[in-house]
Amino acid sequence: MGIGSLGRFISVFPAISFSIFVVLVLLFIYLSSMIRYIPNNRLGVLEKMWSSGGSIDGGLIALKGEAGFQPEVLRGGFHVFMPFQYRIHRVPLVTIPQGQIGYVFARDGAAMPATQTLASNESASDFQDVRAFLQNGGQKGPQRKILREGSYAINLAQFIVLTMDRRYAISMEANDGALFEQMSGIISQRNGFEPVVIKDADDVIGIITVHDGPALPEGEIIAPTVGQDSTKAALFHNNFQDPEKFLRAAGFRGRQHQVLVDGSYYLNRLFATVELVKKIVIEVGTVGVVVSYTGKQGTDTSGDKYRHGELVEPGTRGVWSRPLLPGKYAFNTYAGKVIPVPTTNFVLKWVKEAVGTHRLDENLSEVALITKDAFEPTLPLSVVVHIDYMKAPLVVQRFGDIKRLVEQTLDPMVSAYFKNIAQTKTLIELLQERSDIQERSGDEMRAKFAAYSLELQEVLIGTPRSDASHGGIEQILTQLRNRQIAVEQVETYKLQELAAVQERTLREKEALATQQVNITASALSIQVRENEGKAKLAQARQEADTISVIAQANANRVRVEGEGEADRIRAVGFADADKTKAIGMAQAEATAKQVEAYGGPQYQLNSTVLLRMAQAIENGRLPLVPQIVIGGNCGQGGAGKDGPSNSGNLVEAMLAMMMSNKINDGAGGGILAPTIAPTMAAAAKI
Repeated sequence: MGIGSLGRFISVFPAISFSIFVVLVLLFIYLSSMIRYIPNNRLGVLEKMWSSGGSIDGGLIALKGEAGFQPEVLRGGFHVFMPFQYRIHRVPLVTIPQGQIGYVFARDGAAMPATQTLASNESASDFQDVRAFLQNGGQKGPQRKILREGSYAINLAQFIVLTMDRRYAISMEANDGALFEQMSGIISQRNGFEPVVIKDADDVIGIITVHDGPALPEGEIIAPTVGQDSTKAALFHNNFQDPEKFLRAAGFRGRQHQVLVDGSYYLNRLFATVELVKKIVIEVGTVGVVVSYTGKQGTDTSGDKYRHGELVEPGTRGVWSRPLLPGKYAFNTYAGKVIPVPTTNFVLKWVKEAVGTHRLDENLSEVALITKDAFEPTLPLSVVVHIDYMKAPLVVQRFGDIKRLVEQTLDPMVSAYFKNIAQTKTLIELLQERSDIQERSGDEMRAKFAAYSLELQEVLIGTPRSDASHGGIEQILTQLRNRQIAVEQVETYKLQELAAVQERTLREKEALATQQVNITASALSIQVRENEGKAKLAQARQEADTISVIAQANANRVRVEGEGEADRIRAVGFADADKTKAIGMAQAEATAKQVEAYGGPQYQLNSTVLLRMAQAIENGRLPLVPQIVIGGNCGQGGAGKDGPSNSGNLVEAMLAMMMSNKINDGAGGGILAPTIAPTMAAAAKI
């Protein structure tokens, strides 16, 4: 090396020395952990390597400045420490994603009692303050409190946090990873990293089993419900989401009577597990009889006459006296069971091939009979039954369930009844009297069903039938069928005869229908003429009424005129009568004077007659002596055999009358009077 080279080396040596010094200082700071930087999204867990106070006496966390893990953590920024005294463990912030749960395990703290499953957080519940946690009596092990969504600055030397996606911890032992994976697997099996979500559409409820707390008293199988009153904040655990309040409310470990209904629940699955079961659905047409396994001893409400068990009030242990009506119920099936009882009419079929939807009759088959005439048919039948919904608990208490009632009671009873009936009937009687037997069986069996709190609605009997190996029944049935066919043929012939008559009637009606146009026209013509006649008759009657009215008016006029004329004539007549009377009186007086002058009335009469005769002869110009005189007698010689002739002429008659009057006047009547009398009579006729 030359002098120039040496001079250059000496000139740059201070710069190299400073650089080396700086590097050495930085290396010292790094190796001694004097200055450390913590990012803001992480934190530092301090592990003290040495201390003047020595090491901790017990536990993991040094609360008094001893060597070991320190309770406080470092947040983001630069931190200066004593060289070679601290080791910094950079760890991430604990982050719980939305809708997930974090589980916490404490490495240090008080030991749990032997009866305790999870560490209590009654007095120490802040996992971000290790010093307060330990000083307040925090317990080591899995914690009852869980972490909800968010980020937490937790000392991972003291606490281990398990989430669905990762594990937050500072590994201290080689087997720590396997241990934490096992814990995480247990939680995953219980779906513990997610909340319990019960949807209404699923129609399920959650049955809770608590794994911590005091054990159930002897004789109890279901833990009673506690801490449901929301007004008592210190005891209200809000559906097991706060384990400390649940235990404070005297909750027991084991399966709980309280259930979870629709909603979301953040539960510590190490504290309480959930089993989803279907809701109890009571369909329309049924009721549910509750048999409760838990509760206080109830008082019997069935009455003294019911000796088949006790019925108790709802909420107590035993068969509830009131059934559940149709609907959905969040019923804990571990605390009891609900037995469905149909309340609509249901049919029990004693037919092997037919099974109802209720499947109560799946073990029933046809009733085997022996008839009076030694046939062995089987009888298919159906029974319609109804159960009063208020009597359903009585039926369940007595028989356990409806299927047991059908198979152990109704089947033997019904079979025996129809076996007894069959022994009194021949096969043909059994076939022909089926309707009567059906009606009779319904009446007689109704009382038997009522004794079991059942209502018999109907008994329906089918046709007896035989096995394929027995052909006797089929032969009888064939004979009956042939007999019936013969009867039907007779009826068929009768109907065919009636059909022929009907066909002839139909043909006649068809012919009548063909001429219906003419008949209709003639009928219309007759109706027209009839209407015209009625019109003429009406017109004639109207004219007659008119004439009658006119005639009546004329009659009234004539009557009035006649009455007037009559009054006139009457007045004239009265005047004439008075005149005539006066004349007559004068004439009478004159006649009396004349009669007196003639010597008496007879002479006056004769004089008057002769005067009248003379006037008649004069006026008629008659000859006084007739030219021809016609006489007659009854015999020869002018005289009859009875005496002289009575005939003569007018002059003779007049003379005879005058002579008679004279004779009568002179003799006072003598023998000549009878002879002259006929002559006077003849003259009077002339």
